[in-house]
Formats: sequence, C-alpha cells, structure tokens
Amino acid sequence: MLSLIADYADDNGVADVDISGAEYDFVRSIRVYNVEYARQRESGDGDCRQSEKVRVGTYGVQGDFSWYSGSVTSLPDAFEGLTSWGESCPSLYRRAVFIEWTDYQGNYGYEQVNY
Repeated sequence: MLSLIADYADDNGVADVDISGAEYDFVRSIRVYNVEYARQRESGDGDCRQSEKVRVGTYGVQGDFSWYSGSVTSLPDAFEGLTSWGESCPSLYRRAVFIEWTDYQGNYGYEQVNY
C-alpha cells in the first residue's frame, strides 16, 4: 500500500495530485472549530463577563490546512452548548472540537466532541 502512495508523492512526501476541481469541493467544505474555551458568567457587580478562544480551520484549493481566529459567534448553528451566549448571562462553560462538512452529494454533516 505504501508503494502505491509513494507513486503520488514528491521527495518530501507531499501528494502530487490536483484537487482544485469542483468535484473536490467536499474537501474544501470541511471546517474544524476548536473551542479552547468559551466562558460566560455574571460578575458580582452584575456585569456579564465573557471570555473565549476559538480557532477555525479550513482547507484550501489544494488541500492545504490553515487556522484562523474565530469567535463564539462564528460557530455553526448546529454547535450545541452555547445557545444562551450573551442572553441574560447564564453561567456557561464549553470546550469542544466541532467539525462540519458537505459530502460529495451535498449532504451536510457534523460531529461535536466536548471535553
């Protein structure tokens, strides 16, 4: 099996396959959301204290992966556990990895792992 893979890789082990066509849009549809933390609580003086660290990972035209800064507001609607973010300040805490995609037939899918 490794010899078959080697046929499609350069000397650095990077695949030499063109996936820039529309038939590979399912690869570029993958989004990875790393919610390192999202906290919300009411302080003693009645202010709503929020802190968050969210990163969003995407795939480029040739499958190159990159991370970008995100926020709780950039999370997809399917993300669970922060629906009350910014509303009347209930106490919330979430850490999670959320992955969403659209398959080659256009079907939406996602998975969330809380930790």
